[in-house]
Amino acid sequence: MSNQSIVKELLGLRDRVFNSSILTPSKHLNLSGRASDTTFLIGTRGSAVDLNESTFALVNLDAEVIEGDVDPTTSEILTMHAAVYKNLNSAKCVLHTHSPNATAFALAHKEIPSRYEALLRFGQASPVPVAQWGPRGSKESVEGIEQALVKDENIKGVLLANHGVLVFGSSIPETASIAFAIEEAATAELAASSIGGGVDFPEGALDAVRESIARARR
Repeated sequence: MSNQSIVKELLGLRDRVFNSSILTPSKHLNLSGRASDTTFLIGTRGSAVDLNESTFALVNLDAEVIEGDVDPTTSEILTMHAAVYKNLNSAKCVLHTHSPNATAFALAHKEIPSRYEALLRFGQASPVPVAQWGPRGSKESVEGIEQALVKDENIKGVLLANHGVLVFGSSIPETASIAFAIEEAATAELAASSIGGGVDFPEGALDAVRESIARARR
């Protein structure tokens, strides 16, 4: 896929997320897409509202800008996105939001349990983990993300302690769907807590969901 095509897909992702209810009033988000084994394209404005086809930069996995101009606010998060692409070969897109209920778990330093079936459909059978706090894009923050990825390469998102949520998928459209599923799971967990709490899946639930998906595609 050409860089231009990736940018168009990322702008489509931005629009899809903006038209959902998973953002805070500030509408804050940042997003990127893998361009090659060693590079990714990232929106260069602090506000994604201001993104267009000319406001993306090409960055390598050392978080060095190869092409384009990145504003100071965006430069802080280059290492955060690079950490995902460097440690997870399957990641084709990274999305960061302050989705309200997922961020509530991040503020509480609580994992989001995998008890919502939509998470299983993306292979997220373990809880969405919490990465240790550090200033945005700092060594501490990036190390927390990397530790979560090394511990479980099948996770689809990481809660950033006291900050928000970082989501990644095997395609740009899938990444949006995962972001929705994580926010919905967080919302459902908080609601379930008032009526006794959520209940874990039975053993073998992930395999059962995968078999169901496979049958539907035959």
